Amino acid sequence: MAYHYENIKLEKGMYGRSGHSFAKVLEELDPSEAYRGTPLEGMDAFQRQLKRFDIKVKGAGSDMVEKFFHTTDSAVLFPEFVSRVVRQGLEEESILPDITATVTQFDGMDYRSIASIPTESEKELKRVEEGAAIPETSIRTQENLVRLHKRGRMLVASYEAIRFQRLDLFSVTLRQIGAYIGRMHLQDAISVIMNGDGNDNAAEELKVGTSPISGTSGTLSYEALVDFWSRFDPYTMNTMLVSSDVMLAMLKLSEFQNPLTGLNFQGTGSLTTPLGAKLLRTSAMPAGTLIGLDKNYALEQICGSEITVEYDKLIDRQLERAAITSISGFAKLFGEASKVLKV
Repeated sequence: MAYHYENIKLEKGMYGRSGHSFAKVLEELDPSEAYRGTPLEGMDAFQRQLKRFDIKVKGAGSDMVEKFFHTTDSAVLFPEFVSRVVRQGLEEESILPDITATVTQFDGMDYRSIASIPTESEKELKRVEEGAAIPETSIRTQENLVRLHKRGRMLVASYEAIRFQRLDLFSVTLRQIGAYIGRMHLQDAISVIMNGDGNDNAAEELKVGTSPISGTSGTLSYEALVDFWSRFDPYTMNTMLVSSDVMLAMLKLSEFQNPLTGLNFQGTGSLTTPLGAKLLRTSAMPAGTLIGLDKNYALEQICGSEITVEYDKLIDRQLERAAITSISGFAKLFGEASKVLKV
């Protein structure tokens, strides 16, 4: 049985279309819906092209890099392969989904988010008597733009150096590039949470040993964590970002060593300790620092572009200096949904 994907003409121009990724262009030419009920169901258009040229990209029997360049058509697939593997590395260990409330796709470098900053009276749950005005929530655009940042790495290798490398092995390096880009985006996110996005919305900074946080400066106690947790009303501190030294200090607290602490929350649903928050350790956090946030309301991620590679260089086997980049930025949604604790 002949399939449509076997007759598609692949060319460089499929990468340069505004607002359309290569994968999207390929999918438009070869819709996956047409393969329902066939042995190719479950594959996307790019995977069908790999099958067309018999390119195995993973596993013990993976092909060498040069397999992509056996024909002019198959060479066009190589940048998409690089992009997908880099994206896999970016997403594999990323904790950004655990700290962002929403992701916005945006075509540009300057973005203006929205904000809703209620007054103390607006936060109160008031009864609405018959005929009385209903309390209002005002939503406005932020005064200042949120700037997006391009983060990336340069792939430096001659084609001769990698042509006989197995694609499975080459993918390890590409995933590492993706992981590095992901860490840079995480650093940007943490900076925005702590310092604001340019709209005078830096997180409230609290310090152990200084009211309203109990304890002694320089040391972390369970009581200090409870005090910090209590500062989030009406939000819920459901996520904690900590540095390695703070993580170590927390794990040494007797309350965190008691298995009944976690079992009580899991069994009853009663939030009696800060263990109700998801604990995330990252080297991107400054030492002696803890960020608490309500991940449902604190942060917006703006994606200016997905993983982008210099496709013309890769197709022409000019890998000596090929840039792999991603454009992203972050905006704060509700300022009080995130706070910083200094030990």
